[in-house]
Amino acid sequence: MDKKKVMWSLISVALAALTIITIFLQNKNLSWQVLMDALHEADLKWLIPAVLSMLGFIVFEGEAILSILRQIGYPGKQRDGLVYAAGDVYFSAITPSASGGQPASAFFMMRNGIPGSVVTAVLLLNLVMYTLGILTVGAFCMIAAPGIFFQFSVFSRVLIGLGLLVLILLAFAFLMLLVRIDILEKLGRKGISLLHKLHLLRHPEGKMKRLTKAMEEYEDCVRQMRGHKRAFISAYFWNLLQRVSQISVSMFMFLATGGKWKDAFSIWVTQSFVAIGSNCVPIPGGMGAADYLMIDGFRQLMSDTAAAKLELLSRSLSFYICVMVSGLIVATGYFVCKKTDRKRERTQLAK
Repeated sequence: MDKKKVMWSLISVALAALTIITIFLQNKNLSWQVLMDALHEADLKWLIPAVLSMLGFIVFEGEAILSILRQIGYPGKQRDGLVYAAGDVYFSAITPSASGGQPASAFFMMRNGIPGSVVTAVLLLNLVMYTLGILTVGAFCMIAAPGIFFQFSVFSRVLIGLGLLVLILLAFAFLMLLVRIDILEKLGRKGISLLHKLHLLRHPEGKMKRLTKAMEEYEDCVRQMRGHKRAFISAYFWNLLQRVSQISVSMFMFLATGGKWKDAFSIWVTQSFVAIGSNCVPIPGGMGAADYLMIDGFRQLMSDTAAAKLELLSRSLSFYICVMVSGLIVATGYFVCKKTDRKRERTQLAK
C-alpha cells in the first residue's frame, strides 16, 4: 500500500472515530453498554439476515463482475469475484472517490491474466450498472413512499438531491466513456503528455503506441459486450441485488432490536434515500453525511436515542464491519498471489 493509501486509511479511521464520538456526545442516554445490551438481546432470526445482507454487498458485486467477464470469454471462479469485489469495497471506503476501489479490483483481475483494456471496459460497465442500481431503488422509493422523503429535514433533502445529481452525472460520464472511446483515448494521451512535461515520464512515444494498442483492444472488448445483451442485464441484476442487500441491513437490524414489522418498509425506504444522499460529499465512505442522514430519517419513526442506537448498530455492520471483512479478503488474496509467485519462481529455477 502506497503512502497515499496509508494517509487516507488514517484519515478514514479518524473520521470514523470522530463521527462515533460526536453521536455519543449528542445523545447522553446512549452508551457502549446500551449498544452491547441491544446486541445481546437482539432476535437472531433477524440479526442473521442482517449479517447475510452485509456479506451480500460483497458477494453480489463479485457476481456482477464475473457475469460480465463470462459473457466476453473470461470465465472466473467465485473466489476470484469475491476478491475483485472486496478490493473495490475496501479501497472505496478509504478514498474520497466512489470509484477509488477500481484500481484494486483491476490489480487482481490482471493478475489472473485478464488484459488491462478488458479490465477497464468491464469495470466501467459495472460502475454504470452500480449507479443505475441505486437510481432504480431511488425511483422505486419516490413512487412507493414519497412522503418519507419529505419527512427529512430541508438540509437532508438538499443532500439527497445533490447525491441524486452526482449519481446521474456519474452514470452519464461512465456511459460516455463506454460509448465514446475516443474520449478515453484523448484523456490517456493528455495524461501521458502532462507527465512528460512534468519530467515524470521519459520516452512518451512508446507509451503512446502502447495506449493506441490498448485502445484497440478496449474497443474490441466494448464491441463484444454490445453484442452480448445478457452482460448488461446480468450486471444490472447483480448490482441491483447488491444495493438492495446493503440497504436491507438497517431494516433487519431494526427488526432484530425490537422494531415493529409495520415500520420495516419505512426504515428500508429511509435507508435508500440515505444511500443516495451520502454520494454528495467527497468523503471516504460518506462518513458523517451518511450518519447524519440516517439519524435524521430514523428519528421521524422513533425517539432520538433509539434513532442514534439503530444508526450506530446498522452502520457498524453495513459499513465498518463490511470494510474490515473486505480488507481481510483482500489481504488473503494478496498473500495467495505472492505465494503463487514464489511457487512459480521455484518451478522455473528447477527447470
